[in-house]
Amino acid sequence: MDNNHMGERAKIGILGAGTWGVALARMLTNSGHEVTVWSALPEEIEQLAATRRQKNLPGAVIPEATRFTADIARACDGADILLFAVPSVFVRATARAAAPYIPEGQIIVDVAKGMEPDTLMTMTQVIADELEKQGAPRARLVALSGPTHAEEVALDLPTTIVSACPDMDVARRVQDVFMNTCMRVYTNEDILGVELCGAVKNIIALAAGISTGLGYGDNAKAALITRGIVEITRLGVAMGCREQTFSGLAGLGDLIVTATSRHSRNNRCGMLIGQGVPTDQAVAQIGMVVEGLHALAATKQLAARYGVEMPITQAVDAIVNGGSDPREVVLGLMSREKTSETV
Repeated sequence: MDNNHMGERAKIGILGAGTWGVALARMLTNSGHEVTVWSALPEEIEQLAATRRQKNLPGAVIPEATRFTADIARACDGADILLFAVPSVFVRATARAAAPYIPEGQIIVDVAKGMEPDTLMTMTQVIADELEKQGAPRARLVALSGPTHAEEVALDLPTTIVSACPDMDVARRVQDVFMNTCMRVYTNEDILGVELCGAVKNIIALAAGISTGLGYGDNAKAALITRGIVEITRLGVAMGCREQTFSGLAGLGDLIVTATSRHSRNNRCGMLIGQGVPTDQAVAQIGMVVEGLHALAATKQLAARYGVEMPITQAVDAIVNGGSDPREVVLGLMSREKTSETV
């Protein structure tokens, strides 16, 4: 597909040179934007600049116009939009490193999906908290989330995503910059709901993978996806989010792709666990961050705090952290007290 740009040219600094950061860098450069990518690993920057390839995106060539730097000040300098594309566990440290170079009103877009285990903060809350701690000026924060595997975005395959911010002018500005013939962007004011979806759906995707690894079929996977979105919605509504968000792209859309795709690390990791591979070995085989494992502790704490029942989340935790036998856990889920679908 032709990657025509539909808005004005912007200067964009991307913090993080993993698959998602590089896929977006390529797309935004091809849309006519000025893009600089930063990584904390100088050798990663050197390799990307020299080869114009990201090792986990073999089919995609990075345009010559995309710049790479190991100097975070350079990536932040004069950026209309600063994009956080590091794994969730590195978001706080990256915000700390970027803080001295953040001007008043900076638009910061986060694409990492997760929650911080100790604080139970979403990623934009982590960024805001860390910038405040460092005495940086207030930024305008946007969560960009949806059913978006980097492997497909890097090949210009049709994709949709949600730009979430309570300030609709800022959400629309990000929509304008990211929108092109391959990426359709919707706006949503419910930033907490969108971020909650992005974090918790990874746990349900682990469950779907475990189910497949156990040899269960499509019926079981459909049940996990459907009942999974019910428990994510239950938590979100208890936390004051809009119910509609959870049936949208950031909720059901992202859950479907994460629970069914071969590109999904969470799905693949779950499959290995279901086949009997110990969790740490399964993660090592995947070779990249498995966000669902990091989201478990925070999700369990939030469910307890808001008095919300999340049986699938509890089941995944029992398997990966409690050492429970997956088949016994599934039997437990199937034997739960009878209930109505609509309560």
